[in-house]
Amino acid sequence: MSGTLFFDGNCGMCTRSRNFLLKLNRTGDLHTEPLQTPGTAERLGVADSNLMDSVRWLDTEGNVYAGAEAANAAVSVALGTRIPLMIYRIPGIRSLEEAVYRWVADHRYRFPGTTPYCESNPVAC
Repeated sequence: MSGTLFFDGNCGMCTRSRNFLLKLNRTGDLHTEPLQTPGTAERLGVADSNLMDSVRWLDTEGNVYAGAEAANAAVSVALGTRIPLMIYRIPGIRSLEEAVYRWVADHRYRFPGTTPYCESNPVAC
């Protein structure tokens, strides 16, 4: 299993999280792109107005996940184990993780981070 994590490249916390995931990437199968990359909404099959709502995961089979499920898929690929996704799919865990994810996503610009990806790589955004 491999795929691409699409993250908010204008968010310092999101960029820091992306960098941390890349350090965990034991398999080399985790790729990342900012949501701001031209054509991303069409590639993911998401309306432009909803694109920045959450992190997205696109696997090699063309499946698109959003929110906590996308984050768990990325961690699973980086670590080379399906355990994070299996835990996410336990009844009750999904709704808890999604609620926490939604709160963090809604407040992401208030968290400390690093230089946002799009500031360091304006050509990619």
